[in-house]
Amino acid sequence: MRKPGSKQRIREFLLEHIGEVVSSTQISNSAGAEVSEWARRVRELREDEGWRIITHHDSMDLKPGQYMLKELPQEKKVTFKRGISTKLRAEVLDRNGFTCQMCGLCPGEIDPATGRRVRLHIGHIVDKNLGGKDELSNLRALCSTCNQGAKNVTGEKPSSIWLLSQVRRAGQDEQRAVLAALLKKFGREN
Repeated sequence: MRKPGSKQRIREFLLEHIGEVVSSTQISNSAGAEVSEWARRVRELREDEGWRIITHHDSMDLKPGQYMLKELPQEKKVTFKRGISTKLRAEVLDRNGFTCQMCGLCPGEIDPATGRRVRLHIGHIVDKNLGGKDELSNLRALCSTCNQGAKNVTGEKPSSIWLLSQVRRAGQDEQRAVLAALLKKFGREN
């Protein structure tokens, strides 16, 4: 008999603890020690299956790393939606220079927040549940950390005019730091 997948194990764990505060460690343990993407499975339960799983973003009663399944989920007909095509994904990554558009990390680098190697994901600028579309102009490359933190909080990417105005307002030391970062990113040394 085949062992249930990580999403199913998380589903069963949350159903056993409806209305109770559970920690990210408990959810991670329920998914299995070999599963690193447990948070993605929780998001899928919320977004794809409509489960009311709340976090500290939704309730001031919860601390970071705490979750609660508010109520028994309603039976929902599962429909498979088409994800972002591999062609569109490749276009986004190429346009964004295979770099996270929020923190600037590239695949394979060590993420200082997690200590793990960076993996890039495709994230929406305007989230789908806020009307955003799966099109090139609304997609950007994000590392796992930024993608998880950006959900429904980040606005559109700043315009080049706004960005230049911010650099011009900064002091010379900050402007030099921006220049050094850009030269490093685009392969030119001082």
